[in-house]
Amino acid sequence: MIEEASLLLIPVPIADGALHTISPEVHNYTLSTKYYFVENLRSARRFLKALHPLLEIDSIHFSEIDKHNGADINLLKRWLSAGLSVGVLSESGCPGVADPGAELVEVAQHLGVKVIPLTGPNSLLLALMASGLNGQSFCFHGYLPIKEPARTQQIKATEIQSKRDKQTQLFIETPYRNQTLFSELTRSLQASTKLCIAQNISAPNALIRTKTIAEWRKQGLELQKVPTVFLFLS
Repeated sequence: MIEEASLLLIPVPIADGALHTISPEVHNYTLSTKYYFVENLRSARRFLKALHPLLEIDSIHFSEIDKHNGADINLLKRWLSAGLSVGVLSESGCPGVADPGAELVEVAQHLGVKVIPLTGPNSLLLALMASGLNGQSFCFHGYLPIKEPARTQQIKATEIQSKRDKQTQLFIETPYRNQTLFSELTRSLQASTKLCIAQNISAPNALIRTKTIAEWRKQGLELQKVPTVFLFLS
């Protein structure tokens, strides 16, 4: 086992500039961490500089996680084998949860390296907390299929699961497709099913609202192209 090495899972604000949602332990660890795997190099540098204005950002080593090929696992092994503390940053929220990071954690666990999840914002849990839906039993599905009929079939199948198990169903979507997903949910779900829209959580203009599908059909909603969690309970 490598005693000195560690893998730090570092939460990032969900909404732009919401540094008030970051815990003191994130501040402390990022003051001294010099090696990072990041989802996006530009946003990672911006986050660290906003957190620590006097930080010498050019002294930090970054490895960007490739969207198609994943992280450079050999580099991670070299860093950890050298006894280094390595941070993992996604673009927002918690790495490894609906974001890259799990493969890095798997390697660290295999090597016997200490994995340290730091406290911070997670859009899925915050949305669930504020939805009024069942927080004792829930299932996160990630993204729905893009094409039809698979998309509608998945919506209807998860509604059956929700009704059978009294289980809240959670989804996310690429921001520019938020409105399309909202329209498909209100068209495909039963009128009595409750749907929560949780947008831009922790921002001043955050929207977290739960209504029945019948109410949503009557009222409608113009969604922003920002991070959004969709939750429903039948």
